[in-house]
Amino acid sequence: MSIPEVIKKYFIDSIVYKQGYNPVNTLTYAIILIISVYLIYKYLTKRLKFDLKFALQTFPYVLLGSSTRIIEDAGFVSPPYSYLLMTPFIYILIFIITFSSLLLSLRSDMRKYPIPGLILSFIVLVFLTTHLQIKNWWVFPAGISIASAITFLYSKASKKLRADDFSKAVLFAQLIDGSTSFLGIQFLGYWELHVVPRFFISIAGAWVMVVLKILVIIPILYILDSEGEDENLRGFIKLVLFILGFAPGIRNGLRMTFGV
Repeated sequence: MSIPEVIKKYFIDSIVYKQGYNPVNTLTYAIILIISVYLIYKYLTKRLKFDLKFALQTFPYVLLGSSTRIIEDAGFVSPPYSYLLMTPFIYILIFIITFSSLLLSLRSDMRKYPIPGLILSFIVLVFLTTHLQIKNWWVFPAGISIASAITFLYSKASKKLRADDFSKAVLFAQLIDGSTSFLGIQFLGYWELHVVPRFFISIAGAWVMVVLKILVIIPILYILDSEGEDENLRGFIKLVLFILGFAPGIRNGLRMTFGV
C-alpha cells in the first residue's frame, strides 16, 4: 500500500466517513500529542505555575472545544468546512484560541485569561440550546453523580494516597469522561470511538469505562503526588489529564443531552 493510500484509508476516510479512530491514526495522534505537550511545557514552565487555579482558568477553553464540536455533530456545518470541527483540526483551532489568549494575558493580566473562553463558550452554548432540543436531560446529573461519588471516596483516602485538590479535580474530570461514555453506550446506543476502550468494552461491557478510569488514573496520581521533585512538571501532567478528561466527557454529555 502506497503512502497516499495509507493516508486516505487511515486518516482521510476516518474523518470524511466518521469511522472513528483506528490503530494507525491513534498512534500517530498520540505521538503528535506527546511532542506538542512537551514543547508547550518547555515553553511555559518558566512563565507560569501549573496548578489547580490555572487548570480552572483553562476550563472555559475546554468547554469551548467540547461545545463547538457539537456544532459539527449536529450537522450545522457541511463538508468541507465541517472537517475543521473534527479531529485533529478542532484541537488545532482551540489550541490557537487558547494559546493566543494565554500569551496576551501573560503580557498583561492573567485574570483576563479565562475571559475569551468564557465569552466564546457562552455564545456556542446559547446557539446549541436555541437550535437543539434537550432529549436526555438526565445524562449530566447522572454522570456528575457517579463521578462525585467516586471522587468523594477518593477524597476520604486522600491522606493515604497523598492526594491534593488538583488530583481530586483530575480524577473527577476523568470520571466525567468514563461515566458519560458508560451511560451513552449502555443506555442510549452510542459507541466508543477510541481503539483501546472499544477492545475492553467488547470483553467486559460498557461499565468497564468507569473501572478503567479508577484503575489507571488513581495509580498515576499516586505516583505524581509521591514524587517530591519538579512540582511544576507534576502540575503540568495533571493539567493534561484534567483536559483529557473534561474535553471528551463534556462533549459526550452534550451529545447525549441533545440526542445528536
